[in-house]
Amino acid sequence: MEKEGVIIFGGSAGSIEVIMNILPFIPANYPFAIILVLHRKNSAENHLEAVLNQNTNIPVVEIQDKMQLKQGHIYIAPGDYHLLVDETGLCTLDYSEKVNYSRPSIDVTFECFANAFGNRCIGILLAGANSDGAVSLKKMKDNGGLTIVQSPESAKVATMPMSAINLFSPDVIADIPQISGMLIEASKYAITHYINQIKHGDELNNSLPNIYMVYVL
Repeated sequence: MEKEGVIIFGGSAGSIEVIMNILPFIPANYPFAIILVLHRKNSAENHLEAVLNQNTNIPVVEIQDKMQLKQGHIYIAPGDYHLLVDETGLCTLDYSEKVNYSRPSIDVTFECFANAFGNRCIGILLAGANSDGAVSLKKMKDNGGLTIVQSPESAKVATMPMSAINLFSPDVIADIPQISGMLIEASKYAITHYINQIKHGDELNNSLPNIYMVYVL
């Protein structure tokens, strides 16, 4: 994972529906690891791994302590643990106190990935009912990563994306079909090339790609 990119989603209330409308479009042999950090209880939505495996083209696994991230996989942060990662993609689960009333905390994990992966990281903040993830998404942008925020108009609960938008200027504010299209488009390039194209407003950013046929579970 030292030279490869990562795409990390953060979300809370209303975000699982978004995930279920994006991930089925991710093609097989996807060149990046995808990480999901969602506010959920340890016992709640424990069927998410199985449901995603039935409806996606790449393997889905819940992260275990000391698990190594690999490209072409979707990883779910387990409930009731903070997810940490080093620059090699080695994951650690942490049971320290809650941050923003949450464990896993999006801020904890986004900041960790921002420090470990820098300009090889795409952070996507989805719907949610608190401000978790906003501060660390700004840190991700400051470290050269690409920051995407779900448009508040498309969010079932808009507090989380609005918190990020009010704090700084994300690189992209996009609805669900646009996020899907961007993830597919990103797979055609080295992640640093794609991020630079979007950040500098080159041809890739002139018209955000869309996936018009939205999957509904």
